[in-house]
Amino acid sequence: MSLNVSFNRTAAEQRTPVLALEDVSIAYSSGTQSQRVVHNVSFSIYPGEVVALVGESGSGKTTTAQAIIGLLAENGHLQEGAIRLNGTDISQWSQRRLDALRGARISLIPQDPTSSLNPVKTIGAQVAEILNIHRRLPRKQRDERVVELLARVGLSHPELRAKQYPHELSGGMKQRVLIAIAIALQPALIIADEPTSALDVTVQKRILDLIDELRQEFGTAVLFVTHDLAVAAERADRLLVFRHGKVQEQGITAEVLSAPKSEYTRQLFADVPALSGKHRASLRATGGEAILRVENLVKDFSLGGKGKPAFRAVDHVSFTIARGTTHSLVGESGSGKTTLARILLGFQRPDSGSVLIDGQDITQLKGEALRQLRKQIQLVYQNPFASLDPSQTLFKVIEEPLLNYEPIAADERRRRVHSIAQRVALPLELLDRKPRELSGGQRQRVALAVR
Repeated sequence: MSLNVSFNRTAAEQRTPVLALEDVSIAYSSGTQSQRVVHNVSFSIYPGEVVALVGESGSGKTTTAQAIIGLLAENGHLQEGAIRLNGTDISQWSQRRLDALRGARISLIPQDPTSSLNPVKTIGAQVAEILNIHRRLPRKQRDERVVELLARVGLSHPELRAKQYPHELSGGMKQRVLIAIAIALQPALIIADEPTSALDVTVQKRILDLIDELRQEFGTAVLFVTHDLAVAAERADRLLVFRHGKVQEQGITAEVLSAPKSEYTRQLFADVPALSGKHRASLRATGGEAILRVENLVKDFSLGGKGKPAFRAVDHVSFTIARGTTHSLVGESGSGKTTLARILLGFQRPDSGSVLIDGQDITQLKGEALRQLRKQIQLVYQNPFASLDPSQTLFKVIEEPLLNYEPIAADERRRRVHSIAQRVALPLELLDRKPRELSGGQRQRVALAVR
């Protein structure tokens, strides 16, 4: 696979790179100890080029991206090397100097939309903020630009969305808001950290096409940080393969895909799941005992204001799930999938319909009965960072359900926590860390462990 528009590398090499990393090493401190997590990384990005950083979770991709824009965690620091933006070393710049760059010359699209948006500000106010900082526009012109940006990233009813708050939007919608903020000032470099992870495939293509349009029109360079090898293969001019904080391999995308030099790269490509019928789930339990039965479920939400029509998020949904089977609920972002899941857990009540689990209508449960239900049915959130307590260590996070539901001795709890962590491939040395010290993929493993 290749990009829609080819990149002229000969011409690019005659220009100054938008971004150049030279032997960059990054470490995190814990007490008196310092652990290097990124080792002597070097690469460049030229105007109009897309470079993708790929690799497993915890490999150092996001840490590298955060260092470029000066947003490392408090305990993170650049040990050595240089980060050059248009030839100028910005690695030792103060946060105040970097503030003048962020949004204007370099933008970040973070992978965690919920924690990146201010919950007490409207969407419009947050998009307008970047315009207020870097461009003084008349209010009418600014508000028109906000609506234009929201429409450009594919948000329906952009005038309404501008007046809403983050909690009123789906995960995919919030991700699109972050992309609108990132492209507002047409920066020279966009760092996209898993920018489409919360989007359905239709919107994903629209967003990626939009980023392509920007780089073609304005020469914007793009650094993609992604675990999605299909996206990287289709959209990137060059690939950098990360493992354990080191670049295992880098080169032109087509060449790396066709003839990877590193054994790790070959294994990474071999592990990509295929969209085929070869590994279908067994249907042996179809027609068996129903563990979940949903009947005519309806959920409406007010769009605000007396007399305004309600928005129907779930419209007479019915289905049955037999014990021992696996089902997928798919659809575009904002189509009602998460609302339905929240109803199944008793976090929201439907306006009509019933949810039967083992024959019991959970929509009528309250108090202790509802609490006990959640021991039997669990939700793995699409946003692990927002669902984990930032003040607790990972050990405490995983231990909490055992404390709540299973009164067992401390030694047995520790053994169980260690066993659970190992089952989700979470190294035991991470259990003393807090969520902010983990990569997005590692946080997702913690969320699975808790469930």
